[in-house]
Amino acid sequence: MLTKEQIAGLYQALQDNICRQLEAADGEGRFQEDLWQHQEGGGGRSRVIQGKTIEKGGVNFSAVTGLLPEVIARNLGIPPAAFFATGVSIVLHPHSPMAPIIHMNVRYFETEGERWWFGGGIDLTPHYVAPEDARYFHRCLHAVCNRFQADFYPKFKKQADDYFFLKHRKETRGVGGIFFDYLDESNTGLTREKLFEYTQAVGEAFGPIYTELLSRAENRPWGEREKRWQMLRRGRYVEFNLVWDRGTKFGLETGGRTESILMSLPPTAQWAYNYLPEPGSPEHETTGWLRKGIDFLEEGER
Repeated sequence: MLTKEQIAGLYQALQDNICRQLEAADGEGRFQEDLWQHQEGGGGRSRVIQGKTIEKGGVNFSAVTGLLPEVIARNLGIPPAAFFATGVSIVLHPHSPMAPIIHMNVRYFETEGERWWFGGGIDLTPHYVAPEDARYFHRCLHAVCNRFQADFYPKFKKQADDYFFLKHRKETRGVGGIFFDYLDESNTGLTREKLFEYTQAVGEAFGPIYTELLSRAENRPWGEREKRWQMLRRGRYVEFNLVWDRGTKFGLETGGRTESILMSLPPTAQWAYNYLPEPGSPEHETTGWLRKGIDFLEEGER
């Protein structure tokens, strides 16, 4: 049976592989690594890149142990217990406003008493929505999910729409993706080994998907107007991560490393009071895509 130590080792190898692909795609940037220890046990490797194409990106690996705080245990519906958690978390902010922000996370969680589950997801936040890019992204995810169960993509796509949603803005963070949590044998019929294989497949899809999206954006022109819009869209990203993101809250509440937890935030962002894009503008067109339930496997709905 696949052990938690083996899962952690394979996620560590996934981090290495993704970092190599991103360095090659950027062309100039190289990851800087910080090794850190968790206050209760375990630790991780935080890697940050600041390059030619990627303005700021983080690819983090962690494998930590500790005692679940009472508030988190209550939310999970279990008594406070010792836990083990390992995974890889990625957020990339590109220089170009014509290239999208991307997030990916795969993780394994185990509590004392051998309760275990997998979680994760991948979602795309374009500053300017290019429907053909959104379709490419979702079709890649659909193909990965279909290798394991036919209902994974539609179920996890809906969960992404619901999760990556700024309730106070009534808009999605971007064009969605897939989001899953608490996957175990009881709710999927799949073994721990098969569910790990699924999360590994999601992780392995990340590099080729984002490399392709960066390549598509490379020759799209932009100027001060587009850069200003990028700063405002980054502001929305910050709002979600600080107000709604469960991973941020879990990391801070369990004494995680602050620098690693907040590496998802962009280097710069802006907020403008009551900003409304001009009707008919590219910025206004993008806001029309920020809603739940769009079928990106087809030609897209407006």
